[in-house]
Amino acid sequence: MDRDTLGDIAESAPLAPLAGDGVDDRSSSAPGKKMITAPAQLVAQGKHRFYALVLPSRLLAETCMVEPRVENPIEGFQRLLDEKRAKSIAKYIDAGFGTVPGAVVLSAQSRAHMHYDRATGALTFRQDPRAFLIIDGQHRIFGFKLAKGAVDVPVVIYNKLKRSEECRLFMDINTKQRPVPNELLLDIRRLSEVETQADALLHDVFDLFHNREDSALKGLLSPAERRKGTISRVTFNAALRSIKGAFVDARAEEVYAVLNAYLRACRHGLGLHNADEQIAHPALFKALTLLFTNVAERVADRHGGKYTVANFEDVLIPFFKRLKKSDLPRAGMSHVQLHEHYGKALSAGFLIKQWLFS
Repeated sequence: MDRDTLGDIAESAPLAPLAGDGVDDRSSSAPGKKMITAPAQLVAQGKHRFYALVLPSRLLAETCMVEPRVENPIEGFQRLLDEKRAKSIAKYIDAGFGTVPGAVVLSAQSRAHMHYDRATGALTFRQDPRAFLIIDGQHRIFGFKLAKGAVDVPVVIYNKLKRSEECRLFMDINTKQRPVPNELLLDIRRLSEVETQADALLHDVFDLFHNREDSALKGLLSPAERRKGTISRVTFNAALRSIKGAFVDARAEEVYAVLNAYLRACRHGLGLHNADEQIAHPALFKALTLLFTNVAERVADRHGGKYTVANFEDVLIPFFKRLKKSDLPRAGMSHVQLHEHYGKALSAGFLIKQWLFS
């Protein structure tokens, strides 16, 4: 759903006229203007009345605007809209997928001269670049403008709204409807078979940590939503992407085996402060994940690359013993700050130990 502030974005530049199935062009008395007629259904919801119909995407691009005060429609769009997002919609349409089922919500302006014939179910309006104010669907309509192809689009049109009513409707649409959580979208991406190779690896590693009985994160992961006291799939992926260079060409099982040994050692270390389950704190989990490569290098030096829990503990337990309770996450502390502090503490301990035994 679009979340641009109402009144922030300029109107769409006119395109070449296009009439789709069920849409009839009729000349009007206004020079250079046409009257469009399309079948529509009058819908009542509470005190509101609106019209539900289907219009060609190019016709929407010709007749819709979002800010009537902006005089330069093209530059207004490019400056204030997320053009990258609109281009992705255009690319999606032109690639042949062509399904944009969500209804665009419009408010008819006086220039539309809109009329509904209850007897025939015909809605008539003037083809004018300022005919409709976009309440919801700004990026879709800009995408329609950029696309080479065209699609039929479900449309909801309100009529005779005051500006205050348009603003309230915009706020209702954008605050009372919840977007799909990012965690759920990651699952849907797998089901729709559009995962990248890197995304697939992260997905598989997360699932191993979620399902394996020997997992250091057993019971602390939340696959499809954000829940307090758990690590979401989005947080997990962001943490592992920060160390992706450590697992080039590795399989999910290999990544799991090494990271699980490391995280089990981390939990043992946190347990010294009665804080082992704090590993699910997003800032702490990300900080410890960032610390992984430094610790793994020391394990490789001391133990010939044998990444066992005991070998990770050989490096980590002295480090955790030096930490104070105040070194654990506090309100407002970022994972970057934690990692910098932990990195210095780890390096100091390592150098002291090297000096004592040299």
